[in-house]
Amino acid sequence: GAGGLEKQGAEGKGLLSEALARVLVDPEGKMNDRVCALPVLRSKLRLCCLRLSDSILILGNGGVKKTKTYNEDYTLKGYVITLQRFDTLLKEGVKEGSIAVSENTIGTDKTFDL
Repeated sequence: GAGGLEKQGAEGKGLLSEALARVLVDPEGKMNDRVCALPVLRSKLRLCCLRLSDSILILGNGGVKKTKTYNEDYTLKGYVITLQRFDTLLKEGVKEGSIAVSENTIGTDKTFDL
């Protein structure tokens, strides 16, 4: 199985809190973005995420980890690039005032076309 996320969802039994703690040490993108990979326990699955705060984790896409780095896997690299683009759009929106991000919420009327 997918090590727990599959059966209980990302919030089941504190998995999201544990996942956020692990994400701190498992960056997946570039050093200047907030893209990270969420390793699923007892499997080779990787879930790409965007961590905005201790309370906000945007789940992306993922797949089976077959290579050491996402750059070596065309599919995983695509998922990371999409999250990096979204992160850039979020940062730009915050800077221009069209997006408000707090510790627990994201507020905007914007639609994102990735």
